[in-house]
Order: sequence, then C-alpha cells, then structure tokens
Amino acid sequence: MQIKHIIFILVFLFIGKDSDDETMAWQESRKLTWSDFKASPNGESDAVALTASGITFGYSVKTAGRRITDFSTSVEAHFYPNKSWYFKNRGTDYILAHEQLHFDITELYVRMFREQLTKLQVNQNVKEQMQRLHKKINVAVDETQKRYDAQSNHSINAKAQKQWEVFIAKELKNLDQYKSN
Repeated sequence: MQIKHIIFILVFLFIGKDSDDETMAWQESRKLTWSDFKASPNGESDAVALTASGITFGYSVKTAGRRITDFSTSVEAHFYPNKSWYFKNRGTDYILAHEQLHFDITELYVRMFREQLTKLQVNQNVKEQMQRLHKKINVAVDETQKRYDAQSNHSINAKAQKQWEVFIAKELKNLDQYKSN
C-alpha cells in the first residue's frame, strides 16, 4: 500500500509572496511595540492605529490509497507589520495596549480553533470539517474584534477597555494548554 502525504495551506489575511508580507507570530513573552507598526497611516481614518492580524492555518493528511488515515494541523496567530500603522504624534502606551489586545484576541481564537481541531476524528470528510471550522473561527474572530472596538469605542471608553482586558486575559488562561509557543 502506497502512503501519500498531501499538504494544504489555507491562509487568512494578507499572506502572500511579497517581501511586504512580513509576519510576526504571537508570543506570550513578546508584546507589540510601536516599532512593529511599519505601514503608512491612513490619513482618511479617524483611528489612531490599526493592527492587522490573522489566523494562519495549515494541515496535512496521510493517505493509504484513497483513504485518509491520519492528519496533522498547524494554527498560528500572526501580526502583519507592513499592514499595521499608527499616527506617531498620537500613539500612546494606552493605545498600544488596545492594539495588543486585538492581537491577543486573535491568539484566543487560535486557541479555540486548536481545541476544536483536537476533537476531530480521522474520517474521509476531515478536510471539509477542518475547512468549515477554519471558516467559522475566522467569522467569530472578526465579529469579536468589531465588538471589542464598538464596546470600548476604540479604547476611548476606559471602563469597557479594562473589562475587555480582564475578559481576554481570563479566556486566554482558560485555554492555556492550547497557547502558541
């Protein structure tokens, strides 16, 4: 019986072949700094800063003949420096903490995704199941990012900002076993 390895890479947001596509993986020990934000600010935006982050997902399946016999996955939270920007004259530590939380939210959904993937069993539809989970998690992270900005009024509502910081820290801790290295 011949064994084949098939690798699929599915990517969310901004991944490509250009040198412009520098990425930075989420690390618990490494917080964002303003020097990580390399794009030119959007002069038409009311925002002080923009964090571009996303979930990178890949998987491989092992086959015997036409039957899937095993699979493995890779899920990472990435920050995109060349798509992220801030207005230098308005960037404060407080705003940077707001932007960091956007990246932390991405990591939270990476952990949720990893947890869901561990529950999948090898079957002939596992690729479709992984793709559905990936799509669903991307919708969920996008909705949460928007809700975070709406409720915190893009960090202007300090009380809501603090509530989000406490909530995300708690949720990350709850899913600590799935954290990025």
